Amino acid sequence: MKKDKPKYISEDEALKKLQRYCAYQDRCHQEVRSKLLDLGIYGDALERVIVELIQENFLNEERFAKSYAGGKFRIKKWGRTRILRELKMRKISAYCIKKAMQEIEDDAYQKTLYQLLEKKNEFLREPNYYKRKKKLATYLIYKGYESHLVWAAINEVVEK
Repeated sequence: MKKDKPKYISEDEALKKLQRYCAYQDRCHQEVRSKLLDLGIYGDALERVIVELIQENFLNEERFAKSYAGGKFRIKKWGRTRILRELKMRKISAYCIKKAMQEIEDDAYQKTLYQLLEKKNEFLREPNYYKRKKKLATYLIYKGYESHLVWAAINEVVEK
């Protein structure tokens, strides 16, 4: 049986809940704001809770952006364009996005691109050379890799 949300939650209770929420994993301001709205905290109370979370270092946009970019690259093997798009969607500042993108080293980026390309190339059952190249490019560009890097890698790896 699902419990109903309380009709009213105090600012202090909301702060405690959000401290646990932010301690569990880094959050962006937008996620915290919508969580507070879900809890029924609005206006000045919402802003006070957010300020308190920032002052106590539970909420840090730069730390969030860095961990998000690093994690999506290492775990999901996303490229820079996809990470950039996702950070912008979360309304992260340009400064924090720039800092986050510095988390991805060029050597590791190139290595990951080639690994993804070779792995996908092994599993593709497309006999037509041009269709194979197009499928590989589509896959890597969807993952967020820049098209000029993708095509350079494909032309180097895929043989007729």
